[in-house]
Amino acid sequence: MVGFAAALLFCLWLFQGILTPFVLAAVVAYFLDPVATRLTRIGIRRPLAAFLLIFLLMATALIAALLFYPLILSQIGVLVQRLPSYIAGVGALLQDGLQRLEEAFGPEMVDRRLRDLAINQAGSMLAWLGTATTRLIGGGFALFQVFTLVVVVPVVAFYLLRDWPGMLARIESWLPRRNAAVLRQLARDTDRVLSAWLRGQLLCCAALGIFYAVALQLAGLELGLTIGLLAGVLTFIPYVGSLTGFAAAVLLAMGQFGTWNEVLVVVGIFLVGQTVEGYVIYPYLLGDRVELHAVWVIFALFAGGVAFGFLGVLLAVPMAAALGVIARYWLRRYLESPLYLDPPRTGT
Repeated sequence: MVGFAAALLFCLWLFQGILTPFVLAAVVAYFLDPVATRLTRIGIRRPLAAFLLIFLLMATALIAALLFYPLILSQIGVLVQRLPSYIAGVGALLQDGLQRLEEAFGPEMVDRRLRDLAINQAGSMLAWLGTATTRLIGGGFALFQVFTLVVVVPVVAFYLLRDWPGMLARIESWLPRRNAAVLRQLARDTDRVLSAWLRGQLLCCAALGIFYAVALQLAGLELGLTIGLLAGVLTFIPYVGSLTGFAAAVLLAMGQFGTWNEVLVVVGIFLVGQTVEGYVIYPYLLGDRVELHAVWVIFALFAGGVAFGFLGVLLAVPMAAALGVIARYWLRRYLESPLYLDPPRTGT
């Protein structure tokens, strides 16, 4: 098993440049397999069900790209044009807030050099945000080759989805008979944890992205659509999406409005979003089925990204889920073993 794992990691490293579309297609097939199974049960043949699902998914993605990409590009143009005024607005608002603190607590509590440093750093952060967002949106589709997205991923996903039950049965037939029952149980546990996590994150990303985009637009934030959708997508990484969207929205609100009342409205929007995520989506819709700790997921995503780039990000959560299931299995075995129940005694 150690040799097999080492060989697998070596193959991932060697072929990481071409594996991304295939892994992405496998993720799509895994996500759509339950729906294809239900369609098969009502009488639709598996190949036709796979074709319909892949076609609907690609049509939805194309419509979303046609609708949102021009809007996001227009908002990025607004950001580029108004970035100097945003920086000036942030500086003026921070100057006003720090002056009030100085009047309230005295000059010994708010040093002038510290105040100037805070204002300059806030302006630098906003300028960096504008430059990074422009590069990300402008070059985002260059990161994913058009041929890969439009042709390779749908075709590979269709064949994987069509043959998914047969492939699982074939892999199961290769398991060593002595350990087949244990390995099947571990695979079922991994599938349960992974599918629950994926459903939960997809639900959170979609719900929070729509909520933040609509709420920030209604609040009058000029870049509310872009910031809201970005915060929703980054919710895939626990806490990172919300914190990133919150910081960006607050800075842009400070630069655009120049008053603390509108900034507090933006803060309230993110507080409501976090409350809905923490007290509605996860407890009532998912319960305790998600057994992946947020810290473990964050570590896996960053470790996978550092080791294999975007391919590692795609593989990070499945590998984290499998390692978590195996670790819990080993822990149960240890707690039931004589090593734990009846440890050896040493005389003195």
